[in-house]
Amino acid sequence: MKIFNTLSRRKEEFVPLEPGKVKMYVCGPTVYNLIHIGNARPMIVFDTVRRYFEYKGYEVNFVSNFTDVDDKIIKKANEEGVEAGIISERYIAECKKDMQGMNVKPATTHPQATNEIDGMIAMIGALIERGHAYAAADGTVYFRTRSFREYGKLSHKNLDDLQSGMRALLVSGEAQKEDPLDFVLWKPKKENEPYWESPWCDGRPGWHIECSVMSKRYLGDEIDIHAGGEDLIFPHHENEIAQSEAANGKTFAKYWMHNAFLNIDNKKMSKSEGNFFTVRDISEKYDLQVLRYFMLSAQYRTPLNFSAELMEAAKNGLERIVTCAHNLTYLMEHASPQNVSAQDNTAEEAAPDKIRAKERECLQGAQQFVTRFEEAMDDDFNTADAISVVFELVKYINSHVDDSSSKELLQALYDMLYKLTDVLGLIVEKKEEILDEDIERLIAERQAARKEKNFARADEIRNELLEKGIVLEDTREGVKWKRA
Repeated sequence: MKIFNTLSRRKEEFVPLEPGKVKMYVCGPTVYNLIHIGNARPMIVFDTVRRYFEYKGYEVNFVSNFTDVDDKIIKKANEEGVEAGIISERYIAECKKDMQGMNVKPATTHPQATNEIDGMIAMIGALIERGHAYAAADGTVYFRTRSFREYGKLSHKNLDDLQSGMRALLVSGEAQKEDPLDFVLWKPKKENEPYWESPWCDGRPGWHIECSVMSKRYLGDEIDIHAGGEDLIFPHHENEIAQSEAANGKTFAKYWMHNAFLNIDNKKMSKSEGNFFTVRDISEKYDLQVLRYFMLSAQYRTPLNFSAELMEAAKNGLERIVTCAHNLTYLMEHASPQNVSAQDNTAEEAAPDKIRAKERECLQGAQQFVTRFEEAMDDDFNTADAISVVFELVKYINSHVDDSSSKELLQALYDMLYKLTDVLGLIVEKKEEILDEDIERLIAERQAARKEKNFARADEIRNELLEKGIVLEDTREGVKWKRA
């Protein structure tokens, strides 16, 4: 298995720190609103990476955090007149709903920054003791960037070039810094902000220190893989490396993986452009399995363009795979074991054996697709090629089975298709059919819940219907629905 390592900028053979185990950390969202489809790409991509490691027999300790203290969370809390924790807990719950809809497995651990403050204070203290950090007069603690000689090794940026040409990326407060490149580890409290006591001042942590501490606590000083979107390479991941390696005296992460950006109709996603979509927006029009399929239709390091046309193509592609699985299920329900038909002519008694030999040959032929799927995934998790192989398997199955196929053959081919699609997190099981009158009853209940401002129940009903393949659309004329 080869992984493109951002650190070396080349594909490297994957060799775990501990045989048979993978320690993996993925930067999660800042929870101040519903997650957008840009957030969804790393969630889906690295969930698939995890699934493939598990498919290969590895025990994966997968950690993905929630940043639950941040300027945007505080701003929203102040606007609503509530504590910041109310906002973060609300959107953690909403994020988990969307993750479930996208079939993203819960992490082994989902740490929250506010629960790890003691660890952050301890690491900052260790950095000060070792000369890598210092406290300014107002209690702000800065990391001495130049004290870490390898700074820039991930982003391949030169410190002198950063100082002269990239000041826009640096934290404000230049006057009290020893060096303009130094970055914040701890900052003093402001009015109407949550804060914690520390040896330096009452305040809260800088963003970068959070992941260093959570990774250390739940995975150890050294990990196999650290991952996230390519926008995190600098300064976030670069700063994580500096903090962690300066504090722990060990290599932080062996492999660094970053997914490319997602554009909308060939433009950067932006609220000002009117092309900003949350995962919840997409769920109003499509089963989120379609979004997952779309995200995996390109190799994760390839920029991906989102458009209505491409989503329709993804929907059609997924339907082909699901239809194949459903057809196999139907044929299995009506097939006879070993396909031994009643034969009145004794001269034809050997026919079932010939059929079984043919079916064994069919299964052997299908095995090539498993091999090719694994080859695609072993090559830096190339899901685009892996999906192409799944399509070829679907075509092969469609041309090799019919109502005369044995139940054993049908089950073996279904298991093969299920195994590969499960690695991709694509659900092929047939959804429970729901009657029209039950749909209308649930819609009426949802409307009543919304009228009573019971939005939690209204969302539950919408999600329940979506899970059964029913997509709701709120219009001026009322609620319209369709089967996905």
